[in-house]
Amino acid sequence: MTPKERIKAVLNFREPDRIPVIIGVSNATGIKMETYRNLKELLEIESEDRYLYDWPELGTALPDEAVLAHLNCDVRGVWDRFPEEVYQRNRNRDAHANYIDDWGSGAREIAPGEWFPAIHPLADATTIQELEKYPGWPDMDDPYRVSHVKKAASAINNSSQYSVMATPWLLFPFERAFAMQGLDKFLFNMARYPDFSKALLKKHLELCKTLMGHFLDELGDSVDIIKIGDDLGTQKSLLISPTMYRNIIKPVHAEFIAFIKERTKAKVFFHSDGDIFSLIEDFIEIGVDILNPIQTSAGKMSDLPLLKEKYGDRIVFCGGIDTQKILPFGTPKDVKKEVKRVSEILGEGGGYILASVHTIMNDVPAENILAMVQAVEN
Repeated sequence: MTPKERIKAVLNFREPDRIPVIIGVSNATGIKMETYRNLKELLEIESEDRYLYDWPELGTALPDEAVLAHLNCDVRGVWDRFPEEVYQRNRNRDAHANYIDDWGSGAREIAPGEWFPAIHPLADATTIQELEKYPGWPDMDDPYRVSHVKKAASAINNSSQYSVMATPWLLFPFERAFAMQGLDKFLFNMARYPDFSKALLKKHLELCKTLMGHFLDELGDSVDIIKIGDDLGTQKSLLISPTMYRNIIKPVHAEFIAFIKERTKAKVFFHSDGDIFSLIEDFIEIGVDILNPIQTSAGKMSDLPLLKEKYGDRIVFCGGIDTQKILPFGTPKDVKKEVKRVSEILGEGGGYILASVHTIMNDVPAENILAMVQAVEN
């Protein structure tokens, strides 16, 4: 099979010739720069270091084609961009000064080269009037954001070799609320000021829909997978109760997914870390096609046979290769053993795409990355 055929088979719950792989093509499936450099050294590949979204503070590498080929990656990525003004402003700011994005939120350097999201422009807001007066809402109609998309997606699609996975960097409505207010503040406000919280999420949704609409217009038919997401889980449970999710967040997700599906035949890839087992039925109901990252170290998400039994014929699983213990601290043999275990359970009858659980961090040996992606060949 070609990579594109392999992905298509899995998305239609058919077994391919081997388990397909997604790696390096979004921040949810990416590789941090230090590990990426080690990987290139191991592969004896010399190439320029580039960052995903041209965003060094994010710290995630943009792998070149030579690396992706060695990684057995069956998809190729297409991304949006920040407005040109944001890039220019941040490239010209003082060294080590705060990074500020197009929403007015941003990151602070907490150690040399390490950035933490700590700039929250609406941290003290609790009223709808404060949202209406906020001067920093981004311009999602800026054509620079998507002017490159049609050419990039068409080039991949016309080769008929790889599936196209499109990942607009929206920091989706729930996570964007964390960026604008801080995690603790927004979670408190959801309970104390639900009308305000719903208004903030609605504002984020409308901005996300505007950019997604332009993005999908440029993609046309040259796309197979659209990646969205919102982190909802912790190691043992949800960040919020299932009831609060269904009352406040689920309608936002449902509207966003419906908006996407009205405009494309591409499958919706939804990323959410942690133990989100109790929400999988909700995700299926609102139209999620692919669930990522299947954090096997988190609560009931570790019960892969149960996941496969309950949901394996209704939603595609992507991820499952542990980044907390196996990839950073295991041997290549341990990694291959885990890939075999996960693939045999989730891959039976199709419906599984191999990936790490979220981004591969800087503590992962390059040898273990190769062991992970080479294990699908055996």
